[in-house]
Amino acid sequence: MDFEFVASNWHLFAALIVISLLIGIDTVRRGGGGAGQISAVQLPQLINHENAVVVDVCEKEEFGKGHIPAAINIPAGQIKEQLGQLEKYRSKNRPIVLSCRSGNRASRAAAVLRKNEFQRVYTLSGGLAAWEKENLPLER
Repeated sequence: MDFEFVASNWHLFAALIVISLLIGIDTVRRGGGGAGQISAVQLPQLINHENAVVVDVCEKEEFGKGHIPAAINIPAGQIKEQLGQLEKYRSKNRPIVLSCRSGNRASRAAAVLRKNEFQRVYTLSGGLAAWEKENLPLER
């Protein structure tokens, strides 16, 4: 790299560094506490091929209005207290996919699972809204 070019265009390189940091911070923030993200289109494949379990972290009232078929409901605020209910899936090495309406609560719940050494944790990218946008079935 030509140092003279960098020196004369330092403001462009400063902007590049700032933008790279912002992208990195956003990626970590959206990553669900180290959890991977999975799209609504990929989720049925993960369920069918790897026997993934879907955990909806919405409140019971929201869950009753519609959720991914066969999902279990553990509200995000109760995830720490309900770790025992999820232990059987970890011991069988089944992926756990967390979902909520938009994905925010699922990311927070995923961080709790990762801190408790659950390895195969994913969040549904875009949440239930993305699932519905793909015209995938809901259970009520």
